[in-house]
Amino acid sequence: MIRYIRRAAAFCLLLLVALLVNAARVQLFEADELDGNPANRRTTIARYDQPRGNILVGDRAVTGSKETGEQLSFERTYLHGPLYAPVTGYASQTYGTTLLENAEDGVLSGTDSLLAPLPFWNEFTRGRQPGGNVVTTVKESMQRAAYAGLSGRRGAVAALEPSTGKILALVSTPSYDPERLSGTGPAVTDAWTRLNAAKSLPMLNRAIRQTYPPGSTFKIVTAAAALDARVVKDPDAATDTPSPYVLPNTRTVLPNEARGCQKASLADAIRVSCNTVMAHLGVRVGLAGMVEAAGHFGFNETGLRIPSGVARSNFDTDMSEDQLALSSIGQFNTTATPLQMAMVAAAVANGGDLRHPYLVDRLTAADGDTVQQEGPRSYQRAMSPSTAVQLQRMMVDVVENGTGSNAAIDGVTVGGKTGTAQHGVDNSGLPYAWFISWAQAPDSGRPAVAVAVVVEDAAADRADISGGGSAAPIARAVMEAALEA
Repeated sequence: MIRYIRRAAAFCLLLLVALLVNAARVQLFEADELDGNPANRRTTIARYDQPRGNILVGDRAVTGSKETGEQLSFERTYLHGPLYAPVTGYASQTYGTTLLENAEDGVLSGTDSLLAPLPFWNEFTRGRQPGGNVVTTVKESMQRAAYAGLSGRRGAVAALEPSTGKILALVSTPSYDPERLSGTGPAVTDAWTRLNAAKSLPMLNRAIRQTYPPGSTFKIVTAAAALDARVVKDPDAATDTPSPYVLPNTRTVLPNEARGCQKASLADAIRVSCNTVMAHLGVRVGLAGMVEAAGHFGFNETGLRIPSGVARSNFDTDMSEDQLALSSIGQFNTTATPLQMAMVAAAVANGGDLRHPYLVDRLTAADGDTVQQEGPRSYQRAMSPSTAVQLQRMMVDVVENGTGSNAAIDGVTVGGKTGTAQHGVDNSGLPYAWFISWAQAPDSGRPAVAVAVVVEDAAADRADISGGGSAAPIARAVMEAALEA
């Protein structure tokens, strides 16, 4: 009898061991697959069973959470949703997350190991902490100035602190309210459908995800290339640019909107925006030199994150000389995001040292304790310090005596560059209005802000669209807000 009991006990022990082994196998090797199974709602239920952490502008939360009384307990809310949508993105129970809501989802949802009390705590417990917070670098007054300046027109503004790379404003209009996408049900589905069908593309983040021909604002890059390559040794000396200027190996004459461009100096060409001089200088620098110079400013970079991904700004690496001439004045296939052109202005303002742009100042636990602090870091040496000093002087001349007078601020040193970018088949589309600039207070040892503005205004007459007329006043308002902060 005892023998049979022993056999039964041994068999039960074997079954127990098998059960434990199977449980360990499921938890260690199949847990991720089971968690990701669309039929498993436990993960989704757990994700929304506590309030999400907040995104802050300054010391003020621009997001929140509300109880739903449903199985998915908490739903995302937004304060001034359209104003901050290009920063926050959306967190939707139906459509997922975008922008900061996506890039910092681990902290906001409480699953990031930074929030755990001990190393690997979350991995062992498969639990989550209270959602942490994301403190942005955005300045509310600047964000509002940019948003008001665009007035709902299609366009974007990006503003940086040149010495650190902090993103001080990031605006795209027309915008949308991300709270309309937060929950579930027919209202959310209808909002999603309407927003995606809208011709104005309100969900497109034009500041970092849309590229445009930068037009004459790109001439700052070409000028930096010409000065660094010593193609131009004296920016005030006459160049050998012929007039009319025929694109190399073609019969196409490149026109100027400005007068007095024949053999104009580099400084004069920047001040009045001569196409012929800058195209000719780009050809003289050569394809390799122009590609290298553009790369130093961030063009052709595919991995830029702020921490959200940024679209690649393009400068072709294989072109004929006539194409190179057009590319050197920001046309042909040259394209840039507004953030990229703000980086160009920031590099000039910061003595040639381009800082990596970033949108998150720090990450905190739910109680406000900092768990990760971001900080300035170098991105590229865009140009030599001496070249930057010369370009600073030329950009100031644009504002004080040239096409950028609408950006002038009394008692403040302001540098700028206008741009009117042609696009469409045979340049038939209404041009985009660009303005890039920087500003430095008289009692400061460094510039306070660098700004890029683009306006795509299909309602305006062609003659009324210009960087100086449409975009420069917006840049001025943003710079004024930066100087008052």
